[in-house]
Amino acid sequence: MAVAFEPEWGVATSHELHDEVWPESTPGDTFIGWLTYFSHRRGPLPPLPAPVHTEPVEDKGTLVILTPERLTASNPAHVALARDVSERLARAGLLTPLRPWNE
Repeated sequence: MAVAFEPEWGVATSHELHDEVWPESTPGDTFIGWLTYFSHRRGPLPPLPAPVHTEPVEDKGTLVILTPERLTASNPAHVALARDVSERLARAGLLTPLRPWNE
């Protein structure tokens, strides 16, 4: 999908994790999930803690995988990891709101 459509950002996560970690997010906000894609246009990724894994997507961007197992909001370690990684990515400027298509 990232190669075909070249999105700026994309995420696969549960509503439960989203509501637990980012309860006040609004449409257009960016956040992370079990799998999150960042276009290189958003900037470079900072160092991320284990067990986070990153995979390049050709020359387009990077897929961030928080855990090798299924991420769940009922697992306190998963919620803590999501918060930690979210803070690191926010400090790096990667979680800024999406830009309108015409910019």
